[in-house]
Amino acid sequence: MVGRILVVTALMVLLRVPFLHQAIQGDDVYYLYGAEHAQIDPLHPNHARYLFLGDMVDMRGHSHPPLNEWILGALLGLLGDVREEPFHLSYILFSVIAALAMWSLARRFCGKPFLATLLFIAVPAFVVNGNSLEADLPFLAFWMSAIALFVYAIDEQSRIALVGAALAAALAALAAYQAIFLAPILAVYLFEKQRGRVLAWCVVLTAPATLGVWQLYERLSSGELPAAVLAGYMHDYAWQALAQKTRNAVALAAHLGWVVPPLLVAAGFWRDGKWRWITAAVAAAAACIYDPHPMFWASFGCGVLVLAAAARRGFLEAWILVFFAGALLVFFAGSARYLLPVAAPVAILAVRACSARLVIAGFALQMAISLGLAIVNYQHWAAYRQFAHSLQSDVQQHRVWINGEWGLRYYFESEGALPMPNGQVLQTGEIVVSSALALPLPMSAALAPLARIEIRPPVPLRITSLEGRSAYSVASRGLRPFEFSRAAIDRVCAQMVVERAPLVERAPQLTYIDPRDAQAAPQIAGGLYPDGWMTEQATVLLKAPAGSMPLRVALYIPPNAPARHVRLTADNRVLAEQTFPGPGAYTISAPVAAFGPAITVTVSIDATFSAPPDRRKLGMIITGIGFRSGAP
Repeated sequence: MVGRILVVTALMVLLRVPFLHQAIQGDDVYYLYGAEHAQIDPLHPNHARYLFLGDMVDMRGHSHPPLNEWILGALLGLLGDVREEPFHLSYILFSVIAALAMWSLARRFCGKPFLATLLFIAVPAFVVNGNSLEADLPFLAFWMSAIALFVYAIDEQSRIALVGAALAAALAALAAYQAIFLAPILAVYLFEKQRGRVLAWCVVLTAPATLGVWQLYERLSSGELPAAVLAGYMHDYAWQALAQKTRNAVALAAHLGWVVPPLLVAAGFWRDGKWRWITAAVAAAAACIYDPHPMFWASFGCGVLVLAAAARRGFLEAWILVFFAGALLVFFAGSARYLLPVAAPVAILAVRACSARLVIAGFALQMAISLGLAIVNYQHWAAYRQFAHSLQSDVQQHRVWINGEWGLRYYFESEGALPMPNGQVLQTGEIVVSSALALPLPMSAALAPLARIEIRPPVPLRITSLEGRSAYSVASRGLRPFEFSRAAIDRVCAQMVVERAPLVERAPQLTYIDPRDAQAAPQIAGGLYPDGWMTEQATVLLKAPAGSMPLRVALYIPPNAPARHVRLTADNRVLAEQTFPGPGAYTISAPVAAFGPAITVTVSIDATFSAPPDRRKLGMIITGIGFRSGAP
């Protein structure tokens, strides 16, 4: 037994050590904001505030309770600064705990526990996301420990193990809201064993009780329920919209097909009845209509097969179904890491159903893919670090705005740059660092290029890319678990804000423009997007007509737009003002005399709004603006 523990520990160390220099990635930066806040308010690390997608947000609305911020805050206080190697070295502990808990469970539920543990540590999300500083690994470690200790405690009638399970469940709850699903999963095991002692039921309820106590503590100490703040952001960003939830559900099913290799899913989960194969085949055929690429429909079919095979009475099967059903309810992004809590039962069931030789082959295949994805992920985030370092002198000499999130933001902030808020007016001489991938905000300033990189790792695997359809991290671009591709992951550029040439020097060619027409772009000075949406003020440059024609603006007010009052000016002269009664298509027009070859036209409105997930400040839609004798 001791030998196996040492082997599992050694395997985890060998898996993590090559990635100790992993750059700050993904949501790491937001957890680090909480860790920094913990230095001044250790009881409320989640009271940090920071810009997210250009808007100031309150971390009490973060999707995770504060355990991970406390862990990072302790490391930050001990080391004095964020240092990748010691931080990642410390987080190896959580990988070891999760793997040992898996081994303990596998000893109880299958005859080949070491093989089941190997499958567990080869899960792509475990290999890739285990190299981050996000809450996933601490949560997984305590989730797995709670279940492993609880199972041992019930089987062996151990009060000490029950206390340990309660402690682990409480820590899991402080790491992630989804720890609440421990309650029904542990309850299933109690019912199965018919051992309903009071202490055991207290352990079952520990996770929801811990979340309740923490919510109450925050309400009493700060006046806000974190769950209420989170619900507000869920609404503002439309994270619980039906379309978003549907994509989340489909992506999670596809990810479930890769928790263990599809080879083992196909070989091991078909034996309990033809209806399971038929269900999976129908699901795969339907998925093929949406996306004929096999990385989607085959993965989705395998995921459905796993769910169909779990539709049996048994603790492991209930574990899978309960958590997956909960994931459909609470999650919104369809990320592969969401399913780490069901990796253990899926791996154990696969080992039960397959031969040792097939399991070893599946492990080798899965680990090769997982390591490939981890290497690509490493190179992706390292490129941001290198780019920030290469522009260190520019950051010191200019004000630099970061138009992007994640690791790009962290490394440029570390050099002294600032995250760019929504509506920031850029000044001549400032520098803007933008990412095509990392959720950039729209800009209208005149920019001159300074430096540019394209991130394209040579390994032909992608968890995200600019043109790809992978849902590994988020299901907004596609629904495939990952991709075999050499596509560019991101393009990052540094640009200097330059003085915009006076409008009269631009020699406009059009007397009437449609914002959706690419030829109109040079004549749009600002406030008007290519899709026709305007902000609170849109300015364009028009060529003066040869004869006398009225200036017309064709508008559409959508039902959700609050703006009603429109002012039309030309060369700083007010031509017309009009208040419209409600949504609909309208035209505002006025005669105008041009005193030169060009005329500057501005449309102003009285109100804007946002339509999540679009974070722009939107007013009305301009379908056409310019000189026309008839109706636009």
